[in-house]
Amino acid sequence: MKIRIATRKSALALWQAKHVAARLADLPGVGAVELVPMSTRGDEILDRSLQKIGGKGLFIKELELAMQRGEADIAVHSMKDVPAEMPDGFCLAAMLERANHADALVAPGGKQLSDLPDGALIGSSSLRRQAQLRMLRPDLRIEPLRGNVNTRLAKLDAGDYDAIILAAAGLERLGFEDRISQQFTPDEMLPAAAQGVVGIECLDTAAELREVLALLDHPASVQTTLAERAIARVLEASCQSPVATYARLDGDAMTVRALVAMPDGSEYIRDSVSGAAQDAEALGERLAARLLEQGAAALLAATEANND
Repeated sequence: MKIRIATRKSALALWQAKHVAARLADLPGVGAVELVPMSTRGDEILDRSLQKIGGKGLFIKELELAMQRGEADIAVHSMKDVPAEMPDGFCLAAMLERANHADALVAPGGKQLSDLPDGALIGSSSLRRQAQLRMLRPDLRIEPLRGNVNTRLAKLDAGDYDAIILAAAGLERLGFEDRISQQFTPDEMLPAAAQGVVGIECLDTAAELREVLALLDHPASVQTTLAERAIARVLEASCQSPVATYARLDGDAMTVRALVAMPDGSEYIRDSVSGAAQDAEALGERLAARLLEQGAAALLAATEANND
């Protein structure tokens, strides 16, 4: 079986696609594995926020069209970028073992968040990160930061920002772990749903291919991903909403934590639930329902109104 992988052209996307290609090449019945690099609208439009141009789904849509046209068989994604509701005709066929879930501060001289001066300028386009940064340090100025990992690091090195926030997993995958000056704990900053997980998407009618891809599934990562994505789905949150969630396994038990906040950190709702790991998706749904009971919908509606 030959497998063609649709992928974005950024260094991180190509790393992930090559990583999946190497894993696939080791599976029985898999012959040639080929990358199909593509440019997406999300990669091309860098002068506007993702909220304004359609969200992170822009990174994925063109890859899905390539699969529909028969130009590729699978697409490889950072699961934190994948909308909670999959479009008709597509499925998530495998999720690899979760890498580092944490958000990371990158600052010159290895400075910690507490070392930054009053009013320091931080680069981050994520409303989730912005909200939690302001909860930790209300004095900070936060400005949008778009582009791939290398571009963002270059802007920091050019002095455009005092520090930036990136996913630790992306930095580690690209060999930039020495640039991390602080990793935030879940108590300090909850990650995006499924941050650190690489997922594989294909057409849901590709039964033989789905059987092969399922061999790459990492059961524990599937469970935490199901719980975290259920929260985003029930809240009807987009990848850009100020919603954070982290599920942690302890044997057969799971604890799921979540946060919904205003981007300025002025209001937030934080809650958690625990239960059996086998009920991962139901746990996420229950936690989302609790957040809604506490007013999460109003916070999300206010955020959306402010970004229109």
